[in-house]
Amino acid sequence: MKNNSTVAVIGLGSMGYGIAQSIVRSGHAVHGYDVNEAAMTKLASEGGQAGALADIASTLDIVLVCVLNAAQTESVLFGGPTPLVPTLSKNTVVIACATVPPEFARTMDAKCMEHDVAYLDAPMSGGSIKAANGQLTYMASGSSEAFDMAKPALDASAQTVFRLGDTAGAGSAMKAVNQMLAGVHIAAMAEAITFGMTQGVEPAKFLEIISQCAGTSWMLENRAPHVVAGDYTAHSTVDIWPKDLGIVMDIAHASKFSAPLTAAALQQFIAASGSGLGLEDDAAVAKVYARNAGLTLP
Repeated sequence: MKNNSTVAVIGLGSMGYGIAQSIVRSGHAVHGYDVNEAAMTKLASEGGQAGALADIASTLDIVLVCVLNAAQTESVLFGGPTPLVPTLSKNTVVIACATVPPEFARTMDAKCMEHDVAYLDAPMSGGSIKAANGQLTYMASGSSEAFDMAKPALDASAQTVFRLGDTAGAGSAMKAVNQMLAGVHIAAMAEAITFGMTQGVEPAKFLEIISQCAGTSWMLENRAPHVVAGDYTAHSTVDIWPKDLGIVMDIAHASKFSAPLTAAALQQFIAASGSGLGLEDDAAVAKVYARNAGLTLP
């Protein structure tokens, strides 16, 4: 394995940009690509490499795809007049990070194998701050060769890498489980903090006390401070959740599994997005409860 890898990070949003920064800090050559040219320019000013993707594709060791969903992932890898995967060299690995259905991950793996390109099904968790600090958790599955080839990028951007099997799909299945809990916990935080307000419990007092009690959760401790501060600068947007919980519900339906708590949380995020809050931090789902109860948040 080379000491320094050549990496393309495709998708420089809040997570992808932090991942790219972390890999740059580790001494690898990183090319960043996004529809937002300002993000590409910013990464270049922080040590990213120049060059059009089509021009450098054959030189890449690792392609890390950190886009929104399955459709965008497939478009990056196999869309357009000149699909990316067929232009990659045979010793390249694709690390796919979006939340997608397990069956989609298996399909992408098979299509990459047709071109002798390795595929790692590697959705991640941790948020934008951990991404920027190289402290993400990856839930990954794929061949041992794919893990070996992906190791430089994973080492640079992760605190923990869970190896969940030697075939694609298992990583995405675990991410669906995580997103089910994460979405429900955010909605539950929003419901509880606004319910407390109806009983005279101020949000700051709610956070002080509940974070020390059995009713707490990681999401509560991470998101409730946004409500207390009245700061909804997006670290993870409301609009992520109709997508991710929608994927969870699709998987549940296909498995004939009832997920009523997930369905209820999904409706709250849909309501928040429909109210124009889609690009705010996902803690803004509390505004839906506040509006319905006639409450004024901090």
